[in-house]
Amino acid sequence: MDINKDFLKEIGKKIIEIREKKGEKQSDLSFHTGLEVSEISKYEQGKINMTFKTFLKFAHVLDVHPKELLDFEFDIKRHKIK
Repeated sequence: MDINKDFLKEIGKKIIEIREKKGEKQSDLSFHTGLEVSEISKYEQGKINMTFKTFLKFAHVLDVHPKELLDFEFDIKRHKIK
């Protein structure tokens, strides 16, 4: 298991959850963040690493505290940290 990929996937799931709860589309996030829709999709799927700045952009545009994007269960003990 890859801890980085698994963690990014969880953040992506959280972005989707919050975005959909607010009735937003990927194109809405794209417009407000300046990121391409294809990039938004990759972030939501956990396929690419995001910078802290991008992480904060998502929190800002979704109008949530950054800690809400990290509010998920994650069993770190299942992963080896290299």
